[in-house]
Amino acid sequence: MKVIIDTNGLMIPVQFRVDIFEELKRLGYDKYIVPLAVIKELENLGRNLRGKDRTAAKVALSLAQRCETIEVSGHADDVIIELATELGAAVLTNDIGLRKRLESEQIPIICLRQKNRLGNITDET
Repeated sequence: MKVIIDTNGLMIPVQFRVDIFEELKRLGYDKYIVPLAVIKELENLGRNLRGKDRTAAKVALSLAQRCETIEVSGHADDVIIELATELGAAVLTNDIGLRKRLESEQIPIICLRQKNRLGNITDET
């Protein structure tokens, strides 16, 4: 199964010490996709942030190399929704605004649970 990973999804390993690739594998996902817009966001964060957040952005950039990069232009959230619909992929994100948009499009969402694991958003009900 395919999963698109958002900017903050790639920052989870540093911020919460969760191995996102092991967790995604546990949930049945084996193809990891990162839009170029997310890579550009991470590059900007790496330049503009300080401290732990800057480290998280730089680690996230290196983690993104383990994923397939898809070159689609536009705002990251818009690109993620477009790709998820096109590819029939789930999305890993903790962004509340993006989650609401994904829910309205009925796109599967994976997010951080109890700050120590990943889970499908439908697990909340």
